[in-house]
Order: sequence, then structure tokens, then C-alpha cells
Amino acid sequence: MRGTFLFLGTGASAGVPVIGCKCATCLSTSPKNKRFRPSGLISVGGTSLLIDIGPDFRSQALQFNVDSVDGLLLTHTHYDHIAGIDEVRVFNIRQKKELPCLLSKESFDELKTRYHYFFNKEGLSAKLDFQVLESDRGMVDFLGVKIGYCSFTQGGMLVTGFRVGDFAYISDIQKVDDSIFDSLKGVRTLVLSALKPEESHFHLSFDEAVGFSNRVGAKNTWLTHVGHFNDHDALNALLPSGVQVAYDGLQVEFLCEM
Repeated sequence: MRGTFLFLGTGASAGVPVIGCKCATCLSTSPKNKRFRPSGLISVGGTSLLIDIGPDFRSQALQFNVDSVDGLLLTHTHYDHIAGIDEVRVFNIRQKKELPCLLSKESFDELKTRYHYFFNKEGLSAKLDFQVLESDRGMVDFLGVKIGYCSFTQGGMLVTGFRVGDFAYISDIQKVDDSIFDSLKGVRTLVLSALKPEESHFHLSFDEAVGFSNRVGAKNTWLTHVGHFNDHDALNALLPSGVQVAYDGLQVEFLCEM
């Protein structure tokens, strides 16, 4: 079976353009230099799974015609990945049910603090059916879809990477442990965060991302969480065959099993 992944956002934590910035990329009129905060939509077998729901989600949903979501996968709880979570209420009203949400225990505990009102079943807030992962890596059945997952860290925060078939989404990775490559064996289509060509304290550089992709053995790697440091075409010119900078609205296919 074939699935698709739609890039809803490929920008770094401040998005592109950055507020008040006058650099060439932020002033560019190219649509590939307009980057919402990172998010994406997996569609497989009639099931739509949203990966992260940042502060741009309303605009993303309107621009890319996302009118229904069956489930939410949360990588971690940094602002640029969860700040749109209250928008889930629209799906609650339309679909007349809680939205299933798959996440780590660490992310779940953080949400209980930040979004305590979600746990008041009588309120008018977004309603989520939280399904907490029991370990740092493994495989679960989520809404009839086999979801592989692995864990890594960024600045001390646990982050979850997700896999469906030969597709994997690995965002906000900073420290790479060799064990992650066991979880990514057979991945052919890889989405990987890389902030800029130079080294960063919180993200892989482009060279580090290329090395990561080579170790996975992915046929196609798409870089996301990209900053405003260079424009889309200039960044792609730095990269080898099989590794490219993604852009908002890009849709890629992958193989999976239900």
C-alpha cells in the first residue's frame, strides 16, 4: 500500500520570514522561502495522522485544505510543535469525538501542566484521547496503522521520531545515539531536521544530516525545520543527490503496510 506525507510546515522555530528580518530570504517572493513552523500530514489507507500542531496550524489547514484529522502524533512539547493544539476543538466539534493523540510519557506529563484544562471533561476546550507510549522505542497499532517510534534528545528534552512503513519523520534531533539506526532500518523516505549549513547547538547541520541519511540508507531525504539563513535553491545546491530541502506544500509517497 502507498501512503503520502504532506509537508504543512518546513521552517525553524521562528518561521520564515522571521518577524522584522530584512535578509534576502525573508524578503524573497519565492513560495519555497515561505516556511510555516514544522508539521506534516500522513495519509494512509483512508486515515490521516497529523505530526505536530504548531502555532501556524490554522493557516496551514486553510492553505492546504486539511478539513479532517483522525489522529495526532506529537514529537515533543516545544512551542513551535504544540502551540496550535487548541485548534483540535474544531475537529472535536465536526467529528463529534475526542481526537486520539500518541505521545511519550514525558510529553504527556508536560501537557498536563501546560494544558491542564484539557483534562476537565466538562469544559469547552479541545478534547484529546491520549495514548501514552510505554517505552522509548517500539511499534504500536494506532488507529489501524502500524507506527514505529524511537526516542532521542534535543537540549535535554526527549523527542519522539515516528515511522510508517519505509517512511520516517525525525525532527529536532541533536544528539545521535547509534541505537536509532536500528529503528530506521529499511527506511527509504526520510524527513530529517537540519537548521542550516553550519553547526548548531540544537539541530543537525546540513553535513551532519547528510551523514545521518547515509547511515540510514534512505533513497530520498527531505530536510525540514530550516532557518532563514539561505534561500531554498541556494541550500539545495549545497546538497548531494538524494538529499533535498523540503518546502511547504510538498507531498511525497512511501510504501507501508496496514
